[in-house]
Amino acid sequence: MHNRFSWPKLATALAAAVAVVAAGVPAAAGAASADTPTRIVIGFAPGGALDVFARTVAEKLRVSLGETILVENRPGASARLALESVKRAAPDGKTILISPAPPFTIFPLTYKRLPYDPDKDLVPVAYLADVPLVASASVSQPYKTMPEYIAWVKRNPASTGFGLVTLGGTVHFGVLTLRKAIDVPLTPTAYRGAAMMLTDEIGGTLPIGVDAIGGQMELHRAGKIRFLGVTGTKRSALLPDVPTLQEAGVPGFDMASGWYSAFVPAGTPAATVARLEKALLDAVKEPDVRARMAALGMEMAGQPGAQARKTIQAQRAQWKPIVEASGFTADD
Repeated sequence: MHNRFSWPKLATALAAAVAVVAAGVPAAAGAASADTPTRIVIGFAPGGALDVFARTVAEKLRVSLGETILVENRPGASARLALESVKRAAPDGKTILISPAPPFTIFPLTYKRLPYDPDKDLVPVAYLADVPLVASASVSQPYKTMPEYIAWVKRNPASTGFGLVTLGGTVHFGVLTLRKAIDVPLTPTAYRGAAMMLTDEIGGTLPIGVDAIGGQMELHRAGKIRFLGVTGTKRSALLPDVPTLQEAGVPGFDMASGWYSAFVPAGTPAATVARLEKALLDAVKEPDVRARMAALGMEMAGQPGAQARKTIQAQRAQWKPIVEASGFTADD
């Protein structure tokens, strides 16, 4: 007697066998379980302004996405360690970098080698916040405006110190631009932190300095320092009565403001990026987020990832000839 195959029965048996095998195979690489926590990675220690911002955003995302959101602090190498860790993460939407501008705008110009490609290894998801900076001086100084300061420093060429907290950053190259424009050998003077810079300002040993608004507001309210001008192309909502440096006829600082944007690893599906973009933009539009961050010197921007990419390219293009002319290279 010959055995006869029943194709319907064979198909059923094969399907069952495949199901048994598949049950023992882990999910494909790059996929993530629905209950896998989403990590927001930042390159700074707990307690700072970016840490507070990231945790505030995380609270909003927990509600809007219905997921567990963790904030992971990976300080070191001027936020590059955080960037590298996100670059290596699975492109599944479960790892988000919130970064300041320099790793994407200035570092590609000042470092001979970077362990990442700022245009290929990460995808901009959303431009979240602006961090305007302000030029300040002691109230005991004889100048009350930037034009008055420039006239004063031309008369006092031995007092050319210009305070900042990071060499090789946008303020540094803004000072170099201003130095060339007014033909005065201004000296970028780097401090370990804003507190030390402001101490020298108030003490009269530093004629002027530039740093984030948030770190200077209390001294301004206390009548210790005077605000002379803000960076950027428009006045800050935090200091509406203070002109921009550009308005005051001071070149070099129109793209010197800081910002924070969100990124995910390259290869993250477009639908996942769009989902995160919406959640992040919704978060920074919340009135309580805006109010809390304003107290730390941030203005919520809420622009899509495409705008973040355009901003990065525009700022890098502006700074490139200035950095190249300076001959400055970073080495840490």
